[in-house]
Amino acid sequence: MDFKSASKKLILALASGSFALTAVAQWQWIDKDGRKVYSDRAPPNDLPAQNILQHPAPKPPPRKASAPGEGAGAESAAAAASAAAPKGNAPKISGKDTELEARKKETEDKEAAAKKTEDDKRTRARADNCERAKKALVTMQSGVRISTASAKGEREFMDDTARAAEVKHLQSVVDGDCKR
Repeated sequence: MDFKSASKKLILALASGSFALTAVAQWQWIDKDGRKVYSDRAPPNDLPAQNILQHPAPKPPPRKASAPGEGAGAESAAAAASAAAPKGNAPKISGKDTELEARKKETEDKEAAAKKTEDDKRTRARADNCERAKKALVTMQSGVRISTASAKGEREFMDDTARAAEVKHLQSVVDGDCKR
């Protein structure tokens, strides 16, 4: 083997080895929505250290304090404690926020209860309208003289055409509300 081919093989081996190392160097963290994120780049600086599940280096790089009044010493101590803690004690993250899911279910239950209450109100109002229309229809069909108040407040008796129109209207209400 000559020197040129050996050096080419060496360069090729080093280059392929560096690609393999970058492929292994992955970050893994839980984002603010509770989803697991995989990346070859570091997570955002505002992400708490306990949400970082995996990093390519033995220790994560120094991070800015995420809350006011929290010093860099407290955060590095927390990072050292999390690195020293065995992985078996770490909580298992399923990618779902159980508290968020519970609030969502509670909201859906409240909406369903409100809809049921509204439907019950409509059903009672429809039944009440039905009963009133039936009673008015019986009264109109009985032949008794019916009086109404005019726009001026004067008492007027219904003639046969007005009575027939009112009977027709009441019959349509009975047919519509009472048949459902």
